[in-house]
This record gives sequence, structure tokens and C-alpha cells, in this order.
Amino acid sequence: MSDVIVAPETRDLDDLCARLTGWLEERLPQAEGLALANFAYPRGAGQSHETILFDACWHEGGAARHQGCVVRIRPGRFTVFPDTLFDEQYRVMRVLHEGGWVKVAEPLWIEHDPAVLGAPFFVMKKVAGRVPVSIPPYARTGWVAEASSDQRRRMWDGAVRQLAAIQHVPLDRVQFLAGPPHARDGLAQEWDKYTRFVAWLEADGAPSGFTRILRRGLDRLEAQWPRHQPEGLVWGDARMGNMMFDEQFDVAAVMDWEQPSLGGALHDLAWFTVICETMHGASQLPPPLPGMGTRAQTIALWEAVSGKSAEGLAWYEDFVHLKMSCTAVRLGMLRGTYMMDEASMAKRLRVEPG
Repeated sequence: MSDVIVAPETRDLDDLCARLTGWLEERLPQAEGLALANFAYPRGAGQSHETILFDACWHEGGAARHQGCVVRIRPGRFTVFPDTLFDEQYRVMRVLHEGGWVKVAEPLWIEHDPAVLGAPFFVMKKVAGRVPVSIPPYARTGWVAEASSDQRRRMWDGAVRQLAAIQHVPLDRVQFLAGPPHARDGLAQEWDKYTRFVAWLEADGAPSGFTRILRRGLDRLEAQWPRHQPEGLVWGDARMGNMMFDEQFDVAAVMDWEQPSLGGALHDLAWFTVICETMHGASQLPPPLPGMGTRAQTIALWEAVSGKSAEGLAWYEDFVHLKMSCTAVRLGMLRGTYMMDEASMAKRLRVEPG
């Protein structure tokens, strides 16, 4: 089964080429004969933002120049999250790139005027590599499933090290990610984001059975509030499916920073371990993909590289299940079909259904 285009929206790529050519000519005044080509949507990934790859060629000072690029467009009708942190994702990528803490694509320009493409957008450099796609799941088919145990081990090791490296980013460099006055950072910020997410779903007409279960999930988590709340930057969608790997199975780029926050170190680790369990197998068993680390190995490596304790991670993993359930309900509303029923969601959140 080949990878499929999963972009939330698509457009006429010839029209996009014409619009972007004129826009880039203003940003590359020394470029002669600027030509854009090879426009394409990524396959098997990119469900929340319209993301399009292209190549730019021109002459400058008598020399031929070539640059692979990616344009990422702010969501319109297909808005998955209540907070569309579009400027923030561009700014955090600039901080990470300039500081060298995490491997990210270099952001080049951002455009706030919706008149150019119908919505704000930004352009970044294209990174060469392969992405472990979600559709179809990379653990079942494709280059990851076909790789050797040693190659997958290298991939897992690099991914966890990049995940942990996020915790080396000085928080004073990303204070623009602070939340509202009552929940500026730490767990309070992430908790506020998802309590508002549930309220947003309710207000927008989500099925009442789902929102009742989400409310019960919030109540259960609040009653078991964690003692350990280490500070730290949150990536937001921490998984190997949002990383790009080169031919040596090393991380080439960490992608999709659309939901960053100052919410604390354990949110990303918990998201990563939950996704790994979903993709690779139950945490209490050896993973079915030889080479991929177990939950315990992931935690140990993350702690060693980040310098932070993962004490109480299970609560954050339960919170991840609630976060993912919010996203699943929203995607179901947008697509008109739901991936789970009320009983399945209640089981996931460990609350009573109905």
C-alpha cells in the first residue's frame, strides 16, 4: 500500500506556483530568472496544516542557485485545535534553529497578509530525508518495517535524544509561548489548554456522549493531580512520525511545532511513550519491531540526556490519552466520521461510559 495524501485541504498547485513566485521575487531582489517547480503534498503525514513542498531555482551574481522549500499555510475551515499558534510555531522554530538545541528546518520567511494565499503562511528550507508516516502505519509497512534491527535502534536512539534535547532550551528564550495570566506556564498552562479544548468541543456541537466522557476524564485526572511537575518546553506532538531521518537513520529534522507551550518536561515524553506503545506494541512486552526501545529504555535514555526525572510519568500518559481523545473528537467533527465509540473512549480514559 503506497502512502496517501492526508492534507486537510488542497489547492491548485499551478496557481500556488504563480502566487509564490511573485511573492518570493520581492524577498529575493538579487535573484534573476526565479522559477519554482516540483510542487507536491507530502504523503502519509501532515493532517493538521496544509504543507506543500517545492523547489526554487534562480541565478544570482552569475551563479546558479537552488533551494528546496516547504510552505506551511495557516488552517482555515479545517482547524483542529482551539489555539491556532501559527506565529508561535514559526518563532519557536527560529529559536531552536538559531540556538542549535534541536534539529529543525530553517524558517526563512513568514507572511501575515492573507491576500497572498488566502491565509497567513511561512516558508522554510526543505530537509532531505524520510518520514515514518502514520498512514499507513510505519510499523506495518514501508522503509521502517523493512529496516534492520540495528537501523531501527539507531533511529529510536536518535529520536529519544532529540526529544530530550528539547529540555535544554532556555525558557527565557521562548517566553512568547506563555499562556493567559492564570495559566502562564507549567502544568497549569497545558491543563488550561485542554479544559478549554473540551469546552470548545461542547460549544461547537460535539456529540454529548463524548464530551461527558471527556469531562469525567478531566475530573479523574484533577483528583489525582501529580506532585512532580518539572518545567520545560513542550513540542506538542512528540512522536517519530513527526521526525525526518536520513539514509543513515539519524534524525534530520524535528517537525510540526503547531502546539508548543511552556507546560513542562513530561508532556512530550508521555506523548512519545504512548505513541510508541500504539505503534510498536504494549509497554510491558518486548516491542514487535526489533531494535525499537521499550518504554523503560526510552525513559532511562530521556532522563540521562535531559537531566530531568520522569517520576510520575503515568499521570502524564493518562493526560495524553485525554488530549488525543479531544483531537479525535475534533477530527471526527471535521470529517463527519468518528474513529472510536463512547465505550472505547471511556475505557481509554478509565471512566464510566454513558
